[in-house]
Amino acid sequence: MGTIRLTTAQALIKFLNQQYVHIDGQESRFVEGVFNIFGHGNVLGIGQALEQDSGHLKVIQGKNEQGMAHVAIAYSKQMLRKKIYAVTTSSGPGSANLVTAAGTALANNIPVLLLPADTYATRQPDPVLQQFEQEHSIAITTNDALKPVSRYWDRITRPEQLMSSLIRAFEVMTDPAKAGPATICISQDVEAEAFDYDETFFKKRVHYIDRKLPNDRELNGAAELIKASKKPVVVVGGGTKYSEAREELIKFSQRYNIPLVETQAGKSTVEFSFKNNLGGLGITGTLAANKAAQQADLIIGVGTRFTDFATSSKTIFNFEATKFLNINVSRMQAYKLDAFPVVADAKSTFEALLPMLEGYKSEFGGTITELKEEWLAERDRLSKVVFNREDFNPEIKSHFSQNILNEYADVLNTELPQTTALLTINDTIDPDSIIICAAGSLPGDLQRLWHSEVPNTYHLEYGYSCMGYEVSGTLGLKLANPSKEVYSIVGDGSFLMLHSEFITAIQYNKKINVLLFDNSGYGCINNLQMDFGNGSYYCEFRTDDNQILNIDYAKVAEGYGAKAYRANTVEELKAALKDAKKQDKSTLIEMKVLPKTMTDGYEGSWWNLGVPEVSNQEGVQKAYELKQEKLKKAKQY
Repeated sequence: MGTIRLTTAQALIKFLNQQYVHIDGQESRFVEGVFNIFGHGNVLGIGQALEQDSGHLKVIQGKNEQGMAHVAIAYSKQMLRKKIYAVTTSSGPGSANLVTAAGTALANNIPVLLLPADTYATRQPDPVLQQFEQEHSIAITTNDALKPVSRYWDRITRPEQLMSSLIRAFEVMTDPAKAGPATICISQDVEAEAFDYDETFFKKRVHYIDRKLPNDRELNGAAELIKASKKPVVVVGGGTKYSEAREELIKFSQRYNIPLVETQAGKSTVEFSFKNNLGGLGITGTLAANKAAQQADLIIGVGTRFTDFATSSKTIFNFEATKFLNINVSRMQAYKLDAFPVVADAKSTFEALLPMLEGYKSEFGGTITELKEEWLAERDRLSKVVFNREDFNPEIKSHFSQNILNEYADVLNTELPQTTALLTINDTIDPDSIIICAAGSLPGDLQRLWHSEVPNTYHLEYGYSCMGYEVSGTLGLKLANPSKEVYSIVGDGSFLMLHSEFITAIQYNKKINVLLFDNSGYGCINNLQMDFGNGSYYCEFRTDDNQILNIDYAKVAEGYGAKAYRANTVEELKAALKDAKKQDKSTLIEMKVLPKTMTDGYEGSWWNLGVPEVSNQEGVQKAYELKQEKLKKAKQY
């Protein structure tokens, strides 16, 4: 048995080049490339190894550690977790910048390999540059902050430790039930230290991602529950998309007349034009989906975590009369809401269940069509909202006075409602274009209003709702789908939070389109504070002398080298979208939109928040009383 002498970093890169996944008979490379920001902790180790021999790995220079990790996360999510990028950073601040991104990957069950440098294993030069010190333990470094946000975490202090650590990391990343970020921290002196590695460690390694099949007990129990129900509803979660269960879902829904409702992660698993697809569920859900869920006597959760937004803080279902059936590869998720658990792959489960229900039909009858038509009429109404300077427009929900709304209209030089802009975009861009969003009021508008007519074209990061994911993630979409137009739908607050990888997209000529909704503030949170009885407090972007900020984001984008547009009317927006499609470089369309012109909550929408029990504000007191009433209907576990 031969050996090969390599540094730890060289062994790492050689290993990454030989990792493959095998899914449904198809074999492909698992690691597409490496994002990097080199510093003194990794430039002489991993940097040297990549320069010497990167193999097939694409090497991309990032601009912010969090930003480039978000690119990698979005790439893996869009690739349905079949491929990943690795991300390498220096120690100290570079590593710390990965924490937010790691949390984003963990909340969304997305595999990504994080390779932060660590301090010296020998400890002889300590404390080195960018190393902090703790009196109770010299072993603690910045990278310990990554432990709670990693699915797998390890620290390499000897070259030979790399072998077992990498195998464990890839086992975790290629397991559908455990998929998430794997963090391997490599001491910076060890990166450059050599070892005689066994040659077999670098042979082609195939990770088989087999579909977990349901057993007879699970299938019989699930079939009994469905047959005994009168109005079952399927909640389509993100796991359904990763399972690629679209065709099986459609057959199941059509044959047995069962409506589909979607979580943010599950949206676009099945196109909205499918007659039984009622759209988003919960706090940001459609009227149709929420009404169906409230009528249901059986909820079939498929690949969903049942977050508070999907369940309206556990108030949208009739827990006195409704039973739950959960299909999930994760045993933990399958147990939620005291459901009958089927711990199995969604596609395989529906394939097996389909013939077991012959003769069954739900009692929804024509109700599904009626609910959908009612919602489409409401969506059409929202598309026609206009701003009235003279008096409050009843179509626009607002706690602001008419004078304040007029002030925004004057300063931003716009009368464009957010919903109108969003629907215009949906109607104008190509159906196979891919959109991405993560935070603010836009995810709610998108879940309710956006019609995805091509599968896997709706990319929402709403597990962590991480501000700053949007622009970075759009580059990940482009890397995953180089022939398609990709669009970042982002508010001004999130854009300001992080858009560093916009420059990376321009640098590498990966065309992305940024659709910037500017209402000069954190409009979503401003709504939240005012909805619960507070005033407008530090959520608007105003100067010390109370003037609304009017930032020229188009000029910023032009400075980066992008093609920029300003669109404050429907006509300008349509023209900008059509011209942006013709461009071969990245674009940004700045839209000044009026605050308080996003969609409001519909029936079944309620969010359990920490409303003060004691307050001298009448609005807060009423909000607290409402919360106590809602909690009486909520499930307590």
